[in-house]
Amino acid sequence: MINLNKALLLLVLASLYGCEKHQSINEVDKASSNGQSIRISATQLSRLKIGTVGMRPFLQQSEAVGTIAFNDERNVQVFPSYQGKINGVFAEIGQDVKKGKVLYTIDSPDLVQAESAMIAAAGVRELTSRTLDRAKLLYSEKGLAEKDLQQAVSDQQSAEGAYRAAVNAVRIFGKSDAEVSRIIAERKVDRNMPVKSPINGRITAMNAPLGFLAQPGSSPAPFTVSDLSTMWMIANVPERDVPKLHLGDAVEVKVDAYPGKLYQGKVTNIGASVDPNTHSATVRSEISDPSHELHPGMLATFTIQTGAPVQSVAVPLDGIVREGDGTMIVWVTSDHQNFTRRPVEIGLQQDGYDQILSGLHSGEVIATDGAIFLSNAVAVATQ
Repeated sequence: MINLNKALLLLVLASLYGCEKHQSINEVDKASSNGQSIRISATQLSRLKIGTVGMRPFLQQSEAVGTIAFNDERNVQVFPSYQGKINGVFAEIGQDVKKGKVLYTIDSPDLVQAESAMIAAAGVRELTSRTLDRAKLLYSEKGLAEKDLQQAVSDQQSAEGAYRAAVNAVRIFGKSDAEVSRIIAERKVDRNMPVKSPINGRITAMNAPLGFLAQPGSSPAPFTVSDLSTMWMIANVPERDVPKLHLGDAVEVKVDAYPGKLYQGKVTNIGASVDPNTHSATVRSEISDPSHELHPGMLATFTIQTGAPVQSVAVPLDGIVREGDGTMIVWVTSDHQNFTRRPVEIGLQQDGYDQILSGLHSGEVIATDGAIFLSNAVAVATQ
């Protein structure tokens, strides 16, 4: 009986102690939390990281979103120099080609006319050369007057000039020296005019069916060859950032297709006008892409440094809390137990840190990780 009474007494005492302890905690919480500050226990402190505010360099830079596009300055539509029907195709879309590679040939009446004139000029040249040789022989034997020899020299020189002009006219059509020599030797015209790639690149468009009448400058071009070693990024930059940009500024570009990879480039064009609807200007950058990884239409983000780095107060991202009204705050402490709410103005965000423009000084101690826990605790304690 004595033991039972003793047990009941202990139970009552424990219950009273528990109620008193719970009441004490609630009273402390309410007393130390007024919406601007809070006092936390050692257990709660273990959920936080505390650190001294320091200075860090922040790059002055601008960011914009845009798309990848072909470099139109290295994007060549390959038209023939003269019109004619396509009678041979020697490349296909997606193929990488070298400068001088024959892409297609056309049956060109203009080429036939030029080759015929060259064959005739070659015949006259040969005839006048033989005539000159005979005149020289006769003149040496006193069998020809000097004026007749001079006439033969003049005729041969005229024929030589006409021949060279005719050969050059044929070369304009893309015929090589070997082909020119063969045409003259065989006295037979070659109707096929080769159309060659003017640059090293990749065939990115093709419209060259056999029998298609290709004409200079008449769309669509039979072939389009693009130099993919560089691409364009077309971005819309907010008008407030336009004055910070300059031609030749270096840019870094990221694309969603290759996370973590940076492409280097430079600004090559800044739009002369601002869109009145979006209040942005079009900025074009030339991006180096030697591996040909970028494709037109890819979504991209560019970052451009607009000034020298500045030393500023910096706080880790987890040390900043954004409140419902948009106010940005940190929690400042001097004893690692009492924390005070401090509104701050933030600027740039780089490498896991926010730049603090006002409201906090270097050397102050704050919650660098878990600041949101303190804000939540205050909200609960003040309910």
